[in-house]
Parts: sequence; C-alpha cells; structure tokens
Amino acid sequence: MEFFKESIEDTFLILFEGVSEGVIIVNKKRQIVASNTSVRNIFGYTKEEIEGAMLETLIPQKYHNAHHGHFKKYMVHKDKRQMGIGRDLYGLHKDGQEIAVEVGLNPFILHGHSYIMALITNITVRKKQEEEIINLNKNLEAKVIERTQQLTEALAAEKELNELKTKFLSLVSHEFKTPLSGILTSATLAGKYTKEEQQEKREKHLKTIQGKVKYLNTIIDDFLSIERLQSGKVNYKFTSFPISKIFDEVIYDANMHLKDGQIIKYPKNATDVIIEFDEKILELILTNLIHNAVKYSSENSTVEIILEKNENQLKITINDEGIGIPDKEQKFIFGRYFRAENALTNQGTGIGLNIVKSHLENLGGTISFQSKENVGSAFTIHIPLIKN
Repeated sequence: MEFFKESIEDTFLILFEGVSEGVIIVNKKRQIVASNTSVRNIFGYTKEEIEGAMLETLIPQKYHNAHHGHFKKYMVHKDKRQMGIGRDLYGLHKDGQEIAVEVGLNPFILHGHSYIMALITNITVRKKQEEEIINLNKNLEAKVIERTQQLTEALAAEKELNELKTKFLSLVSHEFKTPLSGILTSATLAGKYTKEEQQEKREKHLKTIQGKVKYLNTIIDDFLSIERLQSGKVNYKFTSFPISKIFDEVIYDANMHLKDGQIIKYPKNATDVIIEFDEKILELILTNLIHNAVKYSSENSTVEIILEKNENQLKITINDEGIGIPDKEQKFIFGRYFRAENALTNQGTGIGLNIVKSHLENLGGTISFQSKENVGSAFTIHIPLIKN
C-alpha cells in the first residue's frame, strides 16, 4: 500500500512537471504553494522565488484591487471555469513586462484545506499575431475604402469630363457655326464688289470677317486657357507697367463693339498708377469684364470704370446698365459653361468669368459682383500690389 501511494505521488509529480501549461496552486490566503517548471519559465522565477510568494507577484499592479474582489467571490462560489472570458488577461514577468495569458481555474480540497489550481498559458505570440491580423484587416479595409473613393472620384471626374465634352461640342456647333456662316456670307459678297465705287461695301464685309475671326480666336484662347488652368501649366510673368496701357488697349478694342449711343467712361486716375502684375492676364481679365458690360447693355447706356488704389491693393470696378443677373442664378455665375437664362440669346461660351476667377485666385486676387435684373451689374476685382 505504501509503495502504491508513493507511486501515485511520483506519477502526479511527473504529470505536474510535464504538462506544457504553467501550473500554480494557491491557498485561500492567495499564497502560491506549488508551481511547475512551465509556469516558472513563463514568469521568469525560480522555484524558491515563486513558491511562498503572494499571487499578486504575478499580476500587474493596476489589476491588484480588482483581483482581490474577484478572488474572494471565487472562493465563495468555487467552480471549474475559464478566467477573463470576454476580456484580455495579463500576467507580470519578473523583469516587469506584461504577458498576455489565458487562465483556467480548478478548485480542490486536500486534507480539509481549500486550494485553487490555475492552468496558465502564455498567449503573447498568439496575441501579437491576432493584433497583426486585425491591423492587416484594418489596413486592407482602409485601402479598400481609399480605392473605392478613388474609383468614385475617377468615375465622377469621367462623368464631369463627358458632360464638359458634350457642352463643348454643343458650344462649338453653336458658337462656331454662326460666325463661320457670317464669314462665308461676307466673303462671298465682298468678292462680288469688284468696282472702285463699291469699295466701301467691300470694306464693310471685310471688317465683318475680321470681327468674326477675332471672336472665334477669342473662343479658342478661352478653351486653351481652361486646359492650361486644369493641367497647372500656367506660367505667370510679373512685370512693372502703367495700368493705363492696358486700359487704352482694352477700351480701344471694346469701342469697336459699342452699340448706338453707348459710351465707356475711362477711369480718371489711371495715368498715375504703376502696377507689378502679369500684363497679359490683366488684359484678359479686363477684356472679359468690359466686353461683357458692353455686350449685355443696351443702346444709349454707360459703362463706367472706377479705379481705386491703396498701399496693399488695386480695386477696379466695372459698372454697367445692362440686363443684370437673375437672383436665383447669381450663385452659379462663376461656374464653367454657365449662362444666365436672360443671356442665352447673346453670343458667349460661359467660361470667361470662370477663367477670370481662376487666374485672380492663382495670383492672390479676388472677384465679386453685385447685380440686379434689368438694372445692371458691377463687377469688382482686387489685385494685390505686393507680389507673393
């Protein structure tokens, strides 16, 4: 019988030391009374260091208070179960590092004393792998979202491009067809006026041809400007010049398009202003605004140009007495290809103001307007006088 008892104890010791899980046995005072090699390897202690120590030795400080309460409850309601279901558990290595663990609890009574045997598995590697998988999934989800967004934006851009192409073809068919027909008619008629006394009529048709060719050239320039602005290929060149030079050129050209009784009021103080800016861009801006003022105003009306200057900026306002912009359409006025409903009978592409606004914003300037239908409009540009 004694041999059998000793054999049982030896077998238990072999099993106790041989299992891969760490095993500790704790008494009701939370004192570690036994441990196997696996658990000592997990936590980095020797047999002498760990046995006799309090259970809190293997638990991070931040969990001590909560663990006292859990231990007391478990000693009252003892049952075999897995610890930490639904939450992460951590042990404390001798070197101070936290270890992710899984713990199974098995209560038992020996010689009238209550004990708890805890089976402990180090899951640090598995936890790290799980976190890597979670992070990979998050990164994958983020990439999927990013790619989906890119595809959505690409589809939207393609849709917008197709719409722009459609509008462009519509504009080409309308805006080019009418001038080309006029050029053809004038060229045909001019060819018939061969006599010297018919020179005046021939010159009239030649001027018509010149005007319509210039209009077509302006349209082409506008579309080229749009392409350069979109591709970021605009190169601005700053030079110093009197602003009167630009007004002289733009107003001279605008005078060729005046209706009967129309006048353009030249800004009073333009001769005194020297500006450092892109000369061609300023000419494009003023040409667009002044020509619009003339085009959308009736006979016997006035287009007034007001010039104001301070230390930091130049303010130019173009007032007209034209058809104005309907209130409900004013928010769209700088949109590409937009034309107000009361302006559809006039020639135009609807891209001039969009180009003006884009150039001004690129150069640190701004454009704004006030308008009332059937009363007139006032477009104001602000140009910085200090080159950025």
